[in-house]
Amino acid sequence: MNLARTTATAARVLRQLVHDPRSIALMLLVPVLMLTLLRYVFDGSPRTFDSIGASLLGIFPLITMFLITSIATLRERTSGTLERLLALPLGKADLIAGYALAFGAMAVVQSLLATGTALWLLGLDVVGSPWLLLLVALLDALLGTALGLFVSAFAASEFQAVQFMPAVIFPQLLLCGLFAPRDTMQPVLDGLSDVLPMSYAVDGMSQVLTHTDITAAFVRDAAVVAGCALLVLALGAATLRRRTP
Repeated sequence: MNLARTTATAARVLRQLVHDPRSIALMLLVPVLMLTLLRYVFDGSPRTFDSIGASLLGIFPLITMFLITSIATLRERTSGTLERLLALPLGKADLIAGYALAFGAMAVVQSLLATGTALWLLGLDVVGSPWLLLLVALLDALLGTALGLFVSAFAASEFQAVQFMPAVIFPQLLLCGLFAPRDTMQPVLDGLSDVLPMSYAVDGMSQVLTHTDITAAFVRDAAVVAGCALLVLALGAATLRRRTP
């Protein structure tokens, strides 16, 4: 992987995003709007918002980054841009890392906006450090970026890219412990949830919600989410095709 080629790819993707205000609005504003809506859904029960708001602070960015990244990458493939780029002396790792860097920069802004809104405007009450909450939100957004880059290799159209969401995101959403504690599920489902990264994202948010200091469980959860993001990025580079069928 060449650093200059990677940064040049990231700069090109960011220039394209600047001219796509709808995508920017989806990435930056939708998580904030969803958290705000959730806050007032539980207006009469602030404790309920506190208990699930932190978890959703990580889930909403993951979902939006997954959608935007998969669709934007597929659009470049179907338009022939990726094929032309890979005809240049540009490695697959350079390309994937460049996309990850560009969307990762957007994920940083998204996580800052969502976390700041939840804590200081919506009154989300957490025991731990807000910076730890921001860290998990950012890791979740990066995981969504990695998953979006990966699944775009298997979709032939933008509609198919969206269809991957029920297969990739929804099972994790149901099994992550947001709706019911994972240890109360059927043993098979509990075991399956142990290998899904969103479970560790929710657990990490719960650690910040209930502990003042960094715990060993938080370090484990954050490391698993980060490791899964890196693994999926590597798989994305390995499965990237040089020619569009």
